[in-house]
Amino acid sequence: MESEKITQDLYHNISSDDIERLICGRHHDPHSILGTHKLDNQDVVIRAWHPQAERAEIICGKQPQQMMTRLDNQGLFAVQLKDPADSGHRFIFHGENGSSWEALDPYSFTPTLGEMDLHLISEGRHQRLFKYLGAIYRNHAGIDGVSFTLWAPNAERVSVVGDFNQWDGLRTPLRSLGGSGIWEIFIPGMMPGTVYKYELRTKSGDLRLKSDPLAFSMELRPQTAAIVFDQHNFTWNDQSWEKQRATRQAADVPLVIYEVHLGSWKRCPEENNRVLNYRELAPQLVSHVKKLGFTHIELLPISEYPLDDSWGYQVSGYYAPTKRYGSPDDFKFFVDYCHQHEIGVILDWVPAHFPKDDFGLRFFDGTALYEHADPRLGEHPDWGTLIFNFNRPEVANFLAANAWFWFELYHIDGLRVDAVASMLYLDYSRKEGEWLPNHLGGRENLEAITFLKELNHNINHLYPHRLMIAEESTSWPGVSQPTEFGGLGFRHKWNMGWMNDTLSYFAIDPLYRSHHHDQITFSIIYAFSEHFLLPFSHDEVVHGKGSLLNKMPGDRWQKFANLRLLLSYQFTHPGKKLLFMGNEMAPDKEWDFAESLDWHLLDEDPDRQKFFHFITDLIHLYRQLPALWQKDDDDSGFAWIDCHDYENSILVYQRRGKDDKDTIICVLNLTPLTHHHYRIGLPWNGDYSELFNSDADIYGGSNQGNFGKITSTEIPFHNQIASAEITIPPLGALILKKN
Repeated sequence: MESEKITQDLYHNISSDDIERLICGRHHDPHSILGTHKLDNQDVVIRAWHPQAERAEIICGKQPQQMMTRLDNQGLFAVQLKDPADSGHRFIFHGENGSSWEALDPYSFTPTLGEMDLHLISEGRHQRLFKYLGAIYRNHAGIDGVSFTLWAPNAERVSVVGDFNQWDGLRTPLRSLGGSGIWEIFIPGMMPGTVYKYELRTKSGDLRLKSDPLAFSMELRPQTAAIVFDQHNFTWNDQSWEKQRATRQAADVPLVIYEVHLGSWKRCPEENNRVLNYRELAPQLVSHVKKLGFTHIELLPISEYPLDDSWGYQVSGYYAPTKRYGSPDDFKFFVDYCHQHEIGVILDWVPAHFPKDDFGLRFFDGTALYEHADPRLGEHPDWGTLIFNFNRPEVANFLAANAWFWFELYHIDGLRVDAVASMLYLDYSRKEGEWLPNHLGGRENLEAITFLKELNHNINHLYPHRLMIAEESTSWPGVSQPTEFGGLGFRHKWNMGWMNDTLSYFAIDPLYRSHHHDQITFSIIYAFSEHFLLPFSHDEVVHGKGSLLNKMPGDRWQKFANLRLLLSYQFTHPGKKLLFMGNEMAPDKEWDFAESLDWHLLDEDPDRQKFFHFITDLIHLYRQLPALWQKDDDDSGFAWIDCHDYENSILVYQRRGKDDKDTIICVLNLTPLTHHHYRIGLPWNGDYSELFNSDADIYGGSNQGNFGKITSTEIPFHNQIASAEITIPPLGALILKKN
């Protein structure tokens, strides 16, 4: 009778159906069967399962190992103990070939998430999702190990698989934490560096092998598994930058950004043209941008991605810096090094869409979980990707927490949000009948708009002084206005209209520019409607568009002169600045992501050396003149002196700072004709210094100008109280300042 009682206790609270579902990989709560369970007499029964084991033993603390009873022929074992065992007990399994192996018990631990965490996740309001979901190395109940936590509400079963369990989805199933859709397990003794994926059994019985959406590290492509990573080992040394971020990223300070694709900035030709890693890139890249005078680096997306050709814009690992250039700690070193040398770091961020790779988010738990089920809402026709379903709180939370993740764990200074226009409009790049209106009958994506507003509002409060920059190409109102005033809440908006109009104008033969004069003056009409950033980005020098130099008309001399004029116009026009890498050396060919920049140009070509000197002086001068940045968002910071001389294609305008004495005069000649004795109006009588001349010989120009100085007379002109006759160089820009 006593043996029968023991046998009954070993089966306490489980049925043959429970065992069958566990063995078949269909049980939603393996912890209810396995692990430690109290009996009515205060004894405990401990159960273990290993489908390859013939017999099993248990070791509890310092007690001698004890044989476990085999409950069935599929590897389920149990033992009854008089005293409750602690969570540190170990199993010794024995296989039929004489092999044996030891394992701690993952099924005797309480959940690593509390009820409040589950509640916040379900509501989509968990601000630090990355501290609870994913694979987190932690100490739980006094034992070091890794907790695995996944959102997959429609899965029938979830298991974590890897080398540690021979990628067997039956071996390490997670438990379902109720209606939250969260699955969880803590594996004691597991260490960082473990490679893993999730195996999900759908309700239709299909098996799906997926990478962790919140993986902190992932394998190098073409491999796609996640890697357990401990976020607590890196020591930051950027405290000075962190304290100064508020002043360095204010609206009334200079902001000039160097946009970089890390894989093609510089390579190592003597080692089979390999890419540089984060630690190699940091000192070389920082030294380069410091010399040029940039304030920030903006990185094309570095979240893990499978396809090199996407440049990072098709993300598979939102929480994992790409392995192409090193480990997550290596990337932290990169950011830390930039900050220690007073360079901010901005990331391109892609919350609009994700690729269809089957190891990723697509059809994650057998349903359209992260995307929309209807392709009229859920697929991007241009990019062959899937659109996030912002109507699901958990999906919006996944993306918002990702932004906070980069700010908190990687000290990132801002995000340039890609493809915002595609998020705002349901009919973006779609024909009639290919899209669905919102519940009000309109074309606006109301859920995505709400997401962006809440994201920017929360960032402004949780992580103030970060730069949120929208790549938005439409006339949507208030992109960079505060959310409390009805705007989307971005700090800056890329001025795509200015970029397109300007490049189109400069591509025109100067002989015909007089007929397109309004194209170059039009931007001032709306220049202060948003907090604009003026970009010449990577998108303008790929896919057959040619380099900036080769967009310019004329012979070689005129091409360089036009390019100097183009950039002088950019840096004197209201708005913050962005230049794509390589433009500082005026390459002939367009950008190729698979090759290094043509650094030899700076060593071999005197014209490129002079151009590099030009852009360096221009950026440093920009930073020295408050009039060029203090009032970028205020129409009082700009005034035309003359914008009507279309016949000569000449522009004259003022840029003003907070102090009148900082005012500068900008003169642009958009034709290759030199103008002598050309009269311009000036706001004050007296001597003016010629601070900058893009036609200077040291920059490769013809050296036409005013010998560094002009003197005005009290002859009113252009509605100004004074004027002067000056020489305006061909395809040249002048910057003048009152002495």
